Amino acid sequence: MKTKECNKKIKRMFPEHQDLIHKLRHDDPHFAKIFESHQELDKEIIQLELNPVNLINDDIESMKRKKLKMKDEIYKILTKNAQAGDFS
Repeated sequence: MKTKECNKKIKRMFPEHQDLIHKLRHDDPHFAKIFESHQELDKEIIQLELNPVNLINDDIESMKRKKLKMKDEIYKILTKNAQAGDFS
């Protein structure tokens, strides 16, 4: 994902953890993979929703649930690292 586009997403998603997100994306391969997968799924959902034919597509709802689970996991990793003092 383009850095500029990714930075906009980070500012909207967990703005209080922007610096930690950048650090973990660089230092933690597991976090980086989840974060990137979340961003790609978000992009795919947006593209599907642009087509009116897909608005009643159950697959989109399933994708949204999967994206939410990823976001929950991202948040858990962020809070764990923030509480552990891995980032100041």
